[in-house]
Amino acid sequence: MSIVVFDPDSVDDVDFKDRMRHPAAADPAGGMWLSDTEPSFIDADALRTGRLKKLRDWMRTAGYGAVVLFDPYNQRYATGSRNMFGYFLRNSTRYFFIPTEGPIVLFEYPQSYHVSMVLDTIDEARPSKLVWSSVSGKDDETAGPFADEITDLLRQHGGGSMKIGMDRCSHLQALALEKRGCEVRDCQGEILAVRAVKTPEEIKCLQVSMAGAEAAVAAVREAIKPGVSENDLFAIMYHEVIRQGGEFIETRLLSSGQRTNPWFNEASGRKIRPGELVALDTDTIGCYGYYSDFSRTFRCGPGKPTLYQKSLYRMAYEQVQHNIDIVKPGMAFREIAEKAWKIPDRFVDQRYTSVMHGVGMHGETPFIAHAIDYETYGRDGYLVPGMVVSVESYIGEKDGREGVKLEDEILITESGTELLSRFPYEEEFLSGET
Repeated sequence: MSIVVFDPDSVDDVDFKDRMRHPAAADPAGGMWLSDTEPSFIDADALRTGRLKKLRDWMRTAGYGAVVLFDPYNQRYATGSRNMFGYFLRNSTRYFFIPTEGPIVLFEYPQSYHVSMVLDTIDEARPSKLVWSSVSGKDDETAGPFADEITDLLRQHGGGSMKIGMDRCSHLQALALEKRGCEVRDCQGEILAVRAVKTPEEIKCLQVSMAGAEAAVAAVREAIKPGVSENDLFAIMYHEVIRQGGEFIETRLLSSGQRTNPWFNEASGRKIRPGELVALDTDTIGCYGYYSDFSRTFRCGPGKPTLYQKSLYRMAYEQVQHNIDIVKPGMAFREIAEKAWKIPDRFVDQRYTSVMHGVGMHGETPFIAHAIDYETYGRDGYLVPGMVVSVESYIGEKDGREGVKLEDEILITESGTELLSRFPYEEEFLSGET
């Protein structure tokens, strides 16, 4: 697969204060600008058909007659369809029947079929059999009718296979399908493996999502001043994500001062004081539903950073750069863990949870654990061209005054890596003596 990346290390063409021209949107004449919604340079038809083909190729190889998708991320990956995304993250009442060959059937929330039937990846819409069970708690009454309909479709379109994959469901639905002769398999992990390697159009979506997230972080950086609250800054970031055509932010990871240590404190009403650090993680579902995940730490002026702040920042920066530099296509996850930057002893207890992790429609596979955590969290595998990963660092002492969070997102290519997150680091932390 040939992956094209457009000068990812250059920021000469970017205005971080306002609208941003992403390099992938530029033609040789230098004319096209990133829109506030969905950029025209992405071929949405190729995006949908490319993902569906990958999914069905895997299904065919694995012997599935069909899969039933409840996870809204998998539904979007397979068909491009989105409907009340947040609602269906918690309610498994909208689902797709996708055979290896044959018509794709959407079981939809009542009166909303029109939202998705414009897509050529969906052949038919029917009312969901489970739609009211989410509010009435009557799964035991709906499992039978659900299984009857799915089993009938599988017999018609499964190509003789009764093996059916389900990514998320109640055990009652699975038992009802098995009672009717289906061979039910949990396929969530297999689908995530399919999604791990991105198509060329997905790479473009990730670039656009990143551009929007960078604009949001730029707006936060500009708004940092004494007296502004963490919630004020988070609201600014969220506003800019939506304005750039993004969708939502999965976490509220923006903290200041002593709340930067330990990491994972969520945005609060705390007012920021002069000289304090402000750290954030984007965790953004952006344009076309693709994730952008990078982290930066800033300082509230006036004045200059303390030597201790500079020391924390430089270690975090060194960790990210070292771990990017060691990455190569074909490299084993365990080898990455073993060669990763050695965290000084006093920062080990509060290390970030991974060396790096996959990025796609959300934080995805692979998850590459630290060497000391490998037996607990580690999974074996290899980096493959087309994977996208975010490289993490958190440096903060246990009971320390502050901490620094940095992170960059990279694409694995045939020859090495390309940087997708291009937001600049803070020179005031990196310049001069410590």
